[in-house]
Amino acid sequence: MSSLASRSLENARKGLFERDEDWCNTVIADDEEIDALEIQVDSEGMEIMLRFHPFASDLRNVIAAMKTSVNLERASDQSVGIARRARKLIALPHMPATSRIEPIFNLASSIFNDAIKSYADNDIELARTIKVRDKELDELNREFADNLTELMPQNPEHIRAFLELIFIARCLERIGDQSKTIAEDVIYAVSVKDIRHSNSAR
Repeated sequence: MSSLASRSLENARKGLFERDEDWCNTVIADDEEIDALEIQVDSEGMEIMLRFHPFASDLRNVIAAMKTSVNLERASDQSVGIARRARKLIALPHMPATSRIEPIFNLASSIFNDAIKSYADNDIELARTIKVRDKELDELNREFADNLTELMPQNPEHIRAFLELIFIARCLERIGDQSKTIAEDVIYAVSVKDIRHSNSAR
């Protein structure tokens, strides 16, 4: 499931920057399989809890797996949103401003893939880096939206494209949020520390 979700984000990237509708369609098609896998993880997690009554770390691991699958599915939904917006951009004349979203895309992809890695490896040190990087992603998103909003009056013919890019950046920011939640669940499952509402990842 994590591999599919990561692949969907990468395919959404290709669709946007290569202006290739086929990549976008692949993202949308793969979402159904990711949805089915989320249901499977949830069902198997419930069965484990009912049959085996796990305690302590085993219970935390089951719950973490179920919660992680939810966040993977939500991240996949955001990739679908990106792909749909990218298809609309492809139908418009190419706009150089599209390249401005690349740093946001790179950071969101890096955060997401590291959150997945931290879960797979039970790596709480890697997980602890996610929260700070998510704040950086939030700031990049705000700056990007402000910059494009300033460009709109000067380029009224590109307003629709600017809006699509702002919505894509928002999808990437939400992927960062889902990554942060995965990382928080990793830290809790491994160390029994709940950092969801703390100012520090430690």
